[in-house]
Amino acid sequence: MDPQLAVSVSPKERWAGRIIAALVLLFLLSDSIGHIAEMKGVVDWSTTLGLAANSNVGVGITLLVCMILYIVPRTSVLGAIVITGYLGGAVAINFRVGNALFGHTLLPAAVGFLLWLSLYLREPRLRILIPLKKISD
Repeated sequence: MDPQLAVSVSPKERWAGRIIAALVLLFLLSDSIGHIAEMKGVVDWSTTLGLAANSNVGVGITLLVCMILYIVPRTSVLGAIVITGYLGGAVAINFRVGNALFGHTLLPAAVGFLLWLSLYLREPRLRILIPLKKISD
């Protein structure tokens, strides 16, 4: 029997995954737009983190491309992987400059967790790779 046929996603799980994904993508889209539009607050924050002010547009476009990969069902896993790398960089930069652990430093990690949770709830291929089973008595 094909293992993909044995794994299914319920409609409730699929919708929960879609809602979580929409919230995560709205957050990331606002970050991307802030970088591309070079909003003063974003430029100031980037400078505080030690990034060159002229890198904002490139960062925003990179995130936007990663999000497009995530939105397309065929490339959603690849999109999740590259967005995870982007968010890992955000964690590392915030940690390096000494930002509060429970503020700016862990926020990207939480966003990454929600990103993968939403994909897990929608994508049977992930359930094959990462089977979460109940512990039998």
